[in-house]
Amino acid sequence: MTPPAETETRTAALGALRELVGRDDAEFHDGQFEAIEALVEGRRRALVVQRTGWGKSAVYFVATLLLRRRGGGPTVLVSPLLALMRDQIAAAERAGVRAVAINSTNPHEWGEVLARLERDEVDVLLVSPERLNNPSFRDEQLPALVRRIGMLVVDEAHCISDWGHDFRPDYRRLRELIAQMPAEVPVLATTATANSRVVADVAEQLGGEASGSPDGAGGGVVTIRGPLARTSLRLGVLRLPDSASRLAWLVGHLDELPGSGIIYTLTVAAANDTARLLRERGHEVRAYTGQTDPDERAESEGMLKRNEVKALVATSALGMGFDKPDLGFVLHLGAPSSPVAYYQQVGRAGRATESADVLLLPGVEDREIWHYFATASMPDRERAERVIGALSGSPVSTPALEAMVDLRRTPLELLLKVLDVDGAVRRVQGGWVATGEPWVYDEERYRRIAAERVAEQQHMIEYETTSGCRMEFLQRSLDDATAAPCGRCDNCAGVWYPSEIGAEASATAAKALDRVGVPIEPRRAWPTGADRLGVPVKGRISPAEQAGEGRALARLTDLGWGGTLRELFAAGAADAPVSPQLLAACVRVLADWGWSERPVAVVAMPSRSKPQLVGSLAHGLAEVGRLPYLGALEPVDGGPSGQPGGNSAFRLAGVWGRFSAAGLEVPAGPVLLVDDLADSRWTLTIAARELRLAGAAEVLPFALALRG
Repeated sequence: MTPPAETETRTAALGALRELVGRDDAEFHDGQFEAIEALVEGRRRALVVQRTGWGKSAVYFVATLLLRRRGGGPTVLVSPLLALMRDQIAAAERAGVRAVAINSTNPHEWGEVLARLERDEVDVLLVSPERLNNPSFRDEQLPALVRRIGMLVVDEAHCISDWGHDFRPDYRRLRELIAQMPAEVPVLATTATANSRVVADVAEQLGGEASGSPDGAGGGVVTIRGPLARTSLRLGVLRLPDSASRLAWLVGHLDELPGSGIIYTLTVAAANDTARLLRERGHEVRAYTGQTDPDERAESEGMLKRNEVKALVATSALGMGFDKPDLGFVLHLGAPSSPVAYYQQVGRAGRATESADVLLLPGVEDREIWHYFATASMPDRERAERVIGALSGSPVSTPALEAMVDLRRTPLELLLKVLDVDGAVRRVQGGWVATGEPWVYDEERYRRIAAERVAEQQHMIEYETTSGCRMEFLQRSLDDATAAPCGRCDNCAGVWYPSEIGAEASATAAKALDRVGVPIEPRRAWPTGADRLGVPVKGRISPAEQAGEGRALARLTDLGWGGTLRELFAAGAADAPVSPQLLAACVRVLADWGWSERPVAVVAMPSRSKPQLVGSLAHGLAEVGRLPYLGALEPVDGGPSGQPGGNSAFRLAGVWGRFSAAGLEVPAGPVLLVDDLADSRWTLTIAARELRLAGAAEVLPFALALRG
């Protein structure tokens, strides 16, 4: 017989659930009430691993209502994405849950939020993991919140694990927060993407071992795990030979995909280029990346939810937590680096529909892109020790530290977070300080992470090529014991997608990929800290010494010419004269440039690695344009020093004073300055300055490739 207290809890919980979903006939899914009961009655620590759309948010909103009715304090919900926060707050309001957020987009509301917390008028406070280490929040608000907290919820908890360490390293800080909380405060972690290794890792971070016992037996972390099969999804893989054919297929068949959906790409450039091509062909689409303005992202999410666009062409920035129950399709131009990541993204589709189409169009360049992102995010021992060594004495701001350790801002910020989580540095008011705690590079851990990533990449290749059920493959990759053939994918039921590509679509895609010309924005200000490195400059660059706006043939990451350029600049690629095809494409860039005054001469950059390439390109452009070729700038003291990838101050110091135009007869008009690869743009900036000081009225930089 069911105990009365449990009956009362279930009755109250069911009423709250029905308020949340707005249906009087709603019932709990398998496992939902068990999780709520473990939190409310058992005050347990629980991990819920359930497919997208199962109702994980219902668990923590209903549990919050019940705990608050019993006098509990507010729930703190650690949520990784702003899109997720917006959806969660809207869902909470439907159930009468008073939810507020503190994040980077609403600092003007923080005062009112804190005042409402003080008046106990908040049921759920949503924060990002990074907010937990904001000095003022961590030192001033968090201690009081920990004393009053009624429940802690960690959403998208797989980010705690090594699997997502480079996405949000601050998630690893949650273990410290949990250790500070009273033992009777319930903790809930939720995710839709976790294999057995990640489940065990998350359970450990929650303070125990995984247990399948909601009634409290064993005393471990309650783990409620359901089947991950998505019966609404129809999976398929279409292997095409190149970017042109993939884009052509998309141009010709996008309108045949059901409803509205998401087209995922692996890079920002691919998202922007694909969206532009589709718009030019009359398709209502928008690009959505981490570089998109936050207000524009919110607007795009709303347009997709209202079916005002056919698709968002997105990077992984549109991922966890985006909620459109009737999303009709998810298509990938290029494969994510693991089945776990792929399942996470395709889980956006078919949440409240009987059928949704999921199609993967893998690319030959996928492995190269996976390798780039995997290696770019991994901490480096020498750099870490350099950062710790620079943080002695008073706090150092991130811009000042950047000028001291030769690291660009993004990798430096990521490394600081990792070192902060490891206890070696600490963020305080005014910047960063070293804690003095001993720090040892965990080589074994990072080697293990790298090996796991390689294995996951291989699993993704196996997904693409398997002759078995694709949904079953994804389930097994997530260690789902209920894995079984779906009967719907292209391997189970036969190919459901068209494979032909029309001639018109092919021509359109080829033309789009043949587009040339990318602006090279000139540097307008000297970098902070350059004077500390012996470069006697500060503030704005004098207009009389600036370069003009330049051009590159393409970015290395572009879908079209980017592939040719990646081969040209690949490690170990031989130096050779520019090909006729490449020279012709560069001539087209110059023809479309639209400069105010045509160049009167051509100058080449001196090159150690590609002298034949740069020299032949400069000669070729001069000959086609019937312009005098003045030769190359003269290297001074061996030419530029340093390696690509450092920050602006160090890159500038490496090229300052390393070029001379003294041996050139520089005319008074505009000069075309030719180089092979533009990265930080400081090489072109200093070379242009030398030419301006030698008499050039303007310097127009031109490079074959632009990195990024």
